[in-house]
Amino acid sequence: MKVCIIGGGLAGLAAALRLKSRHEVDIYEKKDHLGGCLSSHRVHEYWIEQYYHHCFSEDRQLFSLLSELGIADRLEWLEGTTGYFADGTLYPLNTPTEILRYPLLSLTDKAKLALLTIRSKRMDPETLDTVTAEEFIIRELGKRTYESFFEPLMRSKFGERRNHISAAWLIGRIAIRSNRGLSGERLGYLKGGFQVLVDALSDAVGRDCTIRLYDPVTRIARESGEWRVNGQRYDAIISTIPPQAVIHAGGPDLPPLPYQGAACLALGLDQQVTEGIYWLNMKDPGPYGAVITHTNFVPAERYGEHIVYLASYFTGDLPVRADTVMRDHFCRTFGIPASSIHWERMAVEPLAGPVFTTGYRKLIPAYQAKGFYWAGMFSPSNYPERSMEGSISAGYTVAGELDRTGGEA
Repeated sequence: MKVCIIGGGLAGLAAALRLKSRHEVDIYEKKDHLGGCLSSHRVHEYWIEQYYHHCFSEDRQLFSLLSELGIADRLEWLEGTTGYFADGTLYPLNTPTEILRYPLLSLTDKAKLALLTIRSKRMDPETLDTVTAEEFIIRELGKRTYESFFEPLMRSKFGERRNHISAAWLIGRIAIRSNRGLSGERLGYLKGGFQVLVDALSDAVGRDCTIRLYDPVTRIARESGEWRVNGQRYDAIISTIPPQAVIHAGGPDLPPLPYQGAACLALGLDQQVTEGIYWLNMKDPGPYGAVITHTNFVPAERYGEHIVYLASYFTGDLPVRADTVMRDHFCRTFGIPASSIHWERMAVEPLAGPVFTTGYRKLIPAYQAKGFYWAGMFSPSNYPERSMEGSISAGYTVAGELDRTGGEA
């Protein structure tokens, strides 16, 4: 069969990898490079991800893919530390002593939170799909814990939608991040960055597939039992982009999924300012919800400088001059002179990822629906928390569905 894959991100590349030996595969990518949200900036002599990334100890399909591509030796396990910036003060939250000293929660609050973290691994997120995270936290941990700890995080990540986020997402998030030791979280990274994975996948797929860069899909039609994509004939189509983004080109009209945009400002600095913390959540209101100091996770010596991400989420249009506002706020908050910034790169994606509102599970499209095949961040394997592992699994699964059904979606 001749197969069209819309989107050159991780799910699309994974699907192409599994299909290329049996089918003629074309990949359409609107940008001038592959990788999707796993893409990287080229800075000086190194690659740095446009959006911060790491992997987890249970990402078995990712590890298998790394072995298949011959890059498993690049995987390393590092320690990711966390903290909370509240009322102008940075609070590390890693060692038992640091957690006990955190002043915004009582000892009872902290004990309840620790027990919930342990329990999260055994909880079934699907039973919480119709329960809001707010309702769940207040019921399990109390209103004070929600208002002083969780609500600021929900506000910075989801804005006005925060009261509609499901407890399924929250528990999935807690569970996936619960691999912690006495001083931090065990996280995986690739030496050389995840561009190593994108390059290896691109090479493996590119040998047998046609990769159409800077070629957005603008017209889809069904003619005489065949599909036409930008005028080209195909027997089957796999779409890895948000379902609502396909409608405008003539694709099937599936119920729209709630999505939000991401704006991530990466900065190169001559100093680190978060006291050794990798992931610093911001309780104080501001134009970004977290400060991720990449070089408090991966050694700064590899880059010759420190690298920080300022992470912001938005719905609709990105505020004007968002990068300038974010950078200036960061400099004021952490007392950094503008001269300390070596470079900056802004990455913006209006449909960066699904928002797991209550009832989201019923909106997830099947891997084949309305004549199309579907795989991406919105797939069942990425519920209730999206990850690289989930996108690889989605790509593999949709490839299997296409082979099983012979292209008759």
